Amino acid sequence: MVEKKKTTKPAAPAAKKPAAKTAARPKAPAKPAKAAAAAQAGPKPPAAARPPRPQKKAATPPSRPPATGVHDLAPAAGSTHYRKRVGRGPGSGHGKTAGRGYKGQKSRTGYRHQRGFEGGQMPLHRRVPKRGFTNIFRVEYDVVNISDLDRFEAGASVTPQALVEARLLRKSRPVKILGDGEIKKALTVSAHKFSASAKARIEAAGGRCEVLSR
Repeated sequence: MVEKKKTTKPAAPAAKKPAAKTAARPKAPAKPAKAAAAAQAGPKPPAAARPPRPQKKAATPPSRPPATGVHDLAPAAGSTHYRKRVGRGPGSGHGKTAGRGYKGQKSRTGYRHQRGFEGGQMPLHRRVPKRGFTNIFRVEYDVVNISDLDRFEAGASVTPQALVEARLLRKSRPVKILGDGEIKKALTVSAHKFSASAKARIEAAGGRCEVLSR
C-alpha cells in the first residue's frame, strides 16, 4: 500500500505590533495682540441683553376700499383661479367625456338649444297653469306726493320739468300727484294726472291743478 504523506500547514504570520502613538504637539501660545484686544473688550453680554435683530417686514398687498355692492366685488390681490382644462386626461379631472356626459345630442359639437327647451319633454312654461293677463296698454306714472311739493316757494308754478330738476322724478314718464301728506302753500301744479285727495288738498291750500295731455 502507498503511504499518504502528511501535509504540514504553513505557520501563521506574526501579528504586527501597534505603532507607537506620536506625542501630541503642544499648542502654540495665543498671539499677544489678539489676547490684549480680547481683554480690553471685556466679556460678551448674555444673549438676553443683546438687542434683537431687525426683522424684514412682509410685503403687504395694496389696500382696497371696502365693497359697497355686488359691482365692487373683486378677487383678493395676488389670488389665482383654477383653470378648467377639459379633455386633457384623467389628471385634469375633466378627461374622457370632458364634462359633456355620455352619448346624445348635447355631447356633440355645435349643439345649441333655445331658452326653455328641456330635451323634448313638455317645458315648464307650457305645463303649468296660467291665470290673469298683462295689459299692454297700461300707462306707468311717476308718482309725487303733495308732501314733496312743500319744498317749493309759495305761488310757484310746479311743472314736470321743475320736478325733474328737484330730483323727484324721471323725465321719461308722465307724472301723477298723490295726496299723501299735507301742503300749506298755494301752488300751481301741472301734472298728467291727480288723485281726488291730492286735488282737494291743493285747492284747499289756495292752489290750482292743471291737467297736462300725454
